[in-house]
Amino acid sequence: MHIDYLGFAAGLITTISFVPQLVRIYRTKSGGDISAWMMLLFGTGISLWLVYGVIIKSPPIIAANAITLVLVLVILVLKFYYARKFN
Repeated sequence: MHIDYLGFAAGLITTISFVPQLVRIYRTKSGGDISAWMMLLFGTGISLWLVYGVIIKSPPIIAANAITLVLVLVILVLKFYYARKFN
């Protein structure tokens, strides 16, 4: 369906928005400016969207939220890793 292209475009843009933050955390070796609670809540919401996408069998929702969830998890892992390593 052509409407899926809209969904993939929206998912791509929102998912890519996390990449600069991930790169910044990696380069600065610090996630101190990142709220763990916000990322945990956001990750929970993304997980629920992923489940919803699977239930309704929507490839754009599944793809965007699966990739975003991975990015959120990597950001959280780096945040806690660098916090422990340098404190």
